[in-house]
Amino acid sequence: MQEQPVVVETVDRVGVITLNRPKQMNALNDALMDALGVALLGFDADDGIGTIIITGNAKAFAAGADIAAMAGWSYMDVYRSDFITRNWETIRRVRKPVIAAVAGVVMGGGCELALACDIVIAADSARFALPEVKLAMLPGAGGTQRLPRAIGKAKAMDMCLSARTMDSAEAERSGLVSRVVAAEALLDENMALAARIASYSLPALMAIKESVNRAYESSLCEGVLFERRQLHARFASVDAREGMTAFLDKRQPVFSHR
Repeated sequence: MQEQPVVVETVDRVGVITLNRPKQMNALNDALMDALGVALLGFDADDGIGTIIITGNAKAFAAGADIAAMAGWSYMDVYRSDFITRNWETIRRVRKPVIAAVAGVVMGGGCELALACDIVIAADSARFALPEVKLAMLPGAGGTQRLPRAIGKAKAMDMCLSARTMDSAEAERSGLVSRVVAAEALLDENMALAARIASYSLPALMAIKESVNRAYESSLCEGVLFERRQLHARFASVDAREGMTAFLDKRQPVFSHR
C-alpha cells in the first residue's frame, strides 16, 4: 500500500502536517505538493485551528524538488502545467500563521518551502542550501526573491551562486531562521510555540501576518498605511474589546476569535 505523501493531525488548536516521503528524503513532487496544499487549505478553513506546523523527519525536512520526476520535462511541459505556480504557491493563500519545523537536510525546494512559511524553527542538525546551480538550474520556487529579503543580497548571492551549505548557527545569525533548538526538542518547542500563538485571537493573528507580509511587497509609506488601517479595524473586534477589558480587570482574556 502506497504511503500518503503527507500525514495530517490536529493537536488542540494546532494543525500539524508532516512531509512523508522518507525514502526520498521528502523530495517534493507534484503528489506531495498537491497533498500539502489540500492540508494547508483544510486547516486554514477550520475554525478550530489557529496555527499550522509543517515538518519532516530528523534526517530531512525536504531535500528539494524530485529531480527524477522532472529530468525529462521540456519547456512546454512545465509551461503548460504551470509548474510550481499551480501547487507550490498554495501556501501563499493561507491566512493563518504557518511554522516550519526543520531538521537535517533543508535544501533546494525544501529551503524555499521553509522560506515561504511565517516562522522557521530549526534543529541544531539543520543544514540549508540552494544547490540548483550544480544542475545548471536556479531556485525557482521563490528562493531568489525570499532569500535576499531574509538574509540580505551578499549572503543570498553566496548561497545561490556557490551552492554552499549554511549550518543552523549561521542561519540563525543571518536571519534565515527564527531560532535554533536541540534536535530532540524540535517538535516539543514547535508545539509549545504554535499552541501559544493559537491561544491568541485568530483575527488579530491574521491581521498581523498580513501587515508583516505587506512590508515585503510595498513601500514603507504604503505599508504603514496598511498597518494603521488594520489597527483601526481591531476596534471593531469582539476579541480586542475582551482583551482590553480583561487587562483592566486583571484576568485572562477569553477569546471568541471574532
